[in-house]
Parts: sequence; C-alpha cells; structure tokens
Amino acid sequence: MATTTTVLPARPRPVRHAPQVPVWRRGPKPKRRTELGLLVFAAAITVALYVIAELGTKGRVPAHLAPILAIILGMVLVAHLANRWLVPDANAVVLPLVALLNGIGYVIIVRFTPPAAKAQATWAAVGIIGYIAVLLAVRHTRDMDRYRYLLLAAGIALLISPLVPHLGRPITTTRLWVGLGPITFQPIEFAKLLLVVFFASYFAERKELLSIPTARVGNRLFLDPRPLVPILLFWALSMGIIALEDDIGFAMLVFTVFVVLLWVTTGRWAYIAFSMVLFAVGAFAASRLFSQVHVRIDLWLHAAPNTQLGYGFFDFAHGGIGGSGLGTDPLAGAFSWMHITTDMVFAAVGDQLGFIGAAAVVIAFVLLIGAGLRIAQAARSDFSRLVAAGLTAVLGFQAFFIMAGVTRLLPFTGITLPFVAYGGSSLVANYVLVALLMRVSEEGSSTIAERSKGISLPSDTEFLVAP
Repeated sequence: MATTTTVLPARPRPVRHAPQVPVWRRGPKPKRRTELGLLVFAAAITVALYVIAELGTKGRVPAHLAPILAIILGMVLVAHLANRWLVPDANAVVLPLVALLNGIGYVIIVRFTPPAAKAQATWAAVGIIGYIAVLLAVRHTRDMDRYRYLLLAAGIALLISPLVPHLGRPITTTRLWVGLGPITFQPIEFAKLLLVVFFASYFAERKELLSIPTARVGNRLFLDPRPLVPILLFWALSMGIIALEDDIGFAMLVFTVFVVLLWVTTGRWAYIAFSMVLFAVGAFAASRLFSQVHVRIDLWLHAAPNTQLGYGFFDFAHGGIGGSGLGTDPLAGAFSWMHITTDMVFAAVGDQLGFIGAAAVVIAFVLLIGAGLRIAQAARSDFSRLVAAGLTAVLGFQAFFIMAGVTRLLPFTGITLPFVAYGGSSLVANYVLVALLMRVSEEGSSTIAERSKGISLPSDTEFLVAP
C-alpha cells in the first residue's frame, strides 16, 4: 500500500527591517579615541586663547571661566559621542579641525564684537544639532542619489527665495537674506550643498558619456557634447539667479565646484580649458554689466585707506609676526568696524595673532581639505566620491577666495570664512557639510570582516616614505 507524504509549505521567514534608530556598536573604536584626544586639545587651545583675551582686556581671569569651559567641552563631547554612535569608523581628524577653527573664530568675535559672541555660540550649538540630525537622516549616501531631483527642486527653491517679495530681506545691494519671523538666514548657504549633490549624481550617471569619445566627425571620434547641455543650462540658470541677487562670490564658488566635479569625473583637461574660456568671457561680461563686479575689481587694484578693504590691509599688517596680542592692543578699536568678524575675520586673526596665527588657520584648512580628499579617495562608489570631492571643494575654495581677497591675491568676494567668521547660516550649513563628509568616510572605511581578512582601503593605510 503506497503511502503519501504531505509536504507542508515552508513557513515564511520574518523579514527583518533595519532598525529605525542605529544601535550602539560595542567594541574598540581606535579612530574615536584619537578624535577624543584631538578634540580635548582643540578645546584647550580655545579656552587658553579666551583666557588670554580676557586677561589682556580686563587684567584678570574671567569669573565665568568654569561655565565657558563646561559649555565648550560639552559641545565637542556631544559631537564626539554622536560620532561613536553613528559613524564609529569615520575619519578622526575632521571634527577636531572644525572645532579648532570654530574656537579661534569665537575668541576673535569675543575680542572685537562681544555682543555677537553669544549668538555665535548659540549657532554653533544649532550646527552640532544639525550635524547629528544629518547623520541620523542620511544613513546611506545612495539615498541622496535616489532623491536627486527632489534635492534639485529644493536647491532651486532656496536660490529663488531671496527674490520673493515680502520674503527676501535685501541688505544694501545684495539680495541674499530671507526672513521668517524673527529669524533671518542666507538660503544660498544650504543651496550650494544641494547643488553639489545634484552635480555629483548627474556626473556619476553620465561618466562614460562625458569621458569616452563617441561622436564621429569624419574619421575621428570626439566627445559628444549633448550630455553636457542640460547641466550647462542649469548652471546658467543658477548663475543668472545669483547674479540677480548681486553676489559674485557665490557665483564664482558654484562655477569652480562645477568645474572641479567635471574634471574629477572625466579627468580630461579639455573641459578645464573650455571652462577657463567660459570664465574669462563671463568675467568680462560681468565687469561690464554688474556694477558690483566693477567696484570690487577697482578696489582690488586701487584700495583706498578709508574703505573696508583698506582697513583690512591695515589690520593685517598691524599684527606683524606674533600679533598685537589678544586684548592687549590699544589700537584694536581703531581698526574695528562692523564687518571685521564677518567678511574680514581673517584680517582680525592676522591683527590679534599675527602671521603665526594666520598661518595656523591656513594650515588647519589645508589639513581639513587633505582629510576631505582622503575621504573621497576611499569612497566606494562614483557618487560618494564626487560628493566628497565636491563638498571638500566648497570648503577649500570658499576659504581660499576669502583669504586671498583679504591678502589682495584676488578681488575681494565678501563670502564668509568657514567656521571662523560670524554668521549663523554659514556655520550651520558647514556643520551639515561636515556631517555628509563623515557619512561618506564611514561608508568608505573597511569593515571588521575585511580587516580580519587583511583587506585595507585607502583610508586605512598610512603615508609611506620611499627609501
């Protein structure tokens, strides 16, 4: 008698979804230990500079030193704990360098414009909150690639918002500010980040079309220019909007980042040559059509002593090698004016800390840019690599343009020095930028399984000196 066997359907396995809140990863975190030591060192430098400034101004140690120390250490520890939780394997030097630059800027603001120091400290706290929020929201960089057109729409909306009646808050000739109740901010500071993400996504998708010659003319192959047309049209739209807002500094920054990402994507110098020609034509047209460009070039060539730039030159030269001294310079008030801690904060650093302090700021930026390029090198996808390279270019060229303007290497653009200058929009946006860099760094670091197999990534290798 034959027996039949009834085969029951397999019970479906429960689908395990990724936890909404990341779990705390146990185990040693050597990069975070290094970061903690560097953060404490940066906080110690900030507190020491603050004490020196108070001693020079008032002749005594400030009575509120303990609360100041607690606030500074508390802020850096909150950011450090967030890194331990959300990006335990990310780069260890980015956040300490940011804390150092932010601390130096805070001391300079306390020295020249004390009423603004409290607001700057508040915005730094908001920036750290934004830093943590971005790390929580952007769990994977591919999510940004997935929503690139939504991010593009948000970026365009932010660019246009200062031109909207009753929403924009024009200041002198520039139209960069938006007012929402008692809060005013510069939306272009956040729009530039969204533009970088969109540029990176577009170039990563069309890398081969932009790099490999496919258009045949006679017996020769040339690069097909058609994939570049949409992005050029959008770039022209962005430039037109920024021109209407009368801000040549950000126009130059966006153009430079666009060219950098195009070159990183393709590696073709022909694009650089074409961009230089495009820049020359645009600069010539801007100098004829926009009075602000003509005025800035004229000030660059013939800076009068009674202008903002002239005061900045006097301030910078007055510091000498070692600086006039934090709080001990009786002439500091004579060189002070309303823009000394915003547009011309690098001149204030040169006045108070001298060539040594200014060089320290430059070196900090060089190290920060180097860390950003190292993160881009270790990224695991074209999109992540371009995002890291673009964000690093934003930081690097923004710092270069303003420092070169203060030292008269380039025409003065008036954009802010990242993390050092006074300004809530810039500070919060730059903390968001650093959070995105740290996310890319976390994804590019080798996993525990890879390290157990002896696999190392570019971010895990040390610099080797050839014999």
